[in-house]
Amino acid sequence: MEVHSELKTVIDAGVHGHLITIGADGRPLVTMVWLGRDGDDVLFAHLGNGQKLRNVDRDQRLAVSFEVEGKTAIGLGHDAVLHGTGTITERGVAELLQELAPRFMGAGVKFPPMDNRPPGRILHIAIERVTGAGPCAS
Repeated sequence: MEVHSELKTVIDAGVHGHLITIGADGRPLVTMVWLGRDGDDVLFAHLGNGQKLRNVDRDQRLAVSFEVEGKTAIGLGHDAVLHGTGTITERGVAELLQELAPRFMGAGVKFPPMDNRPPGRILHIAIERVTGAGPCAS
């Protein structure tokens, strides 16, 4: 699915997303993450192999929510919820984290801060549907 240009702008400017994955017991796991983008795919990088990534290894269904600038007619804030499926790769983790770090931590920051960086994984989210309040929801 092509992601609305306003959502691309929000993600490219730096927005914290709330990644929702499905645990082995069927319960949701919600984690705040830095969001990036590669075309219409939304990206998230993680050092190590955290529970959220293990959840996606088992069940690729997920969602990501975040705030979008603007208000509804009754004064509530706009938001977007991206529903999709995730695939995981292992190349370019440190580079993606370094690309995203200035958006969230300030100019000139080195992240991860160590020279001998641990391995990690990148979650690529293929968006299937967008919901929420505001002009970007479908």
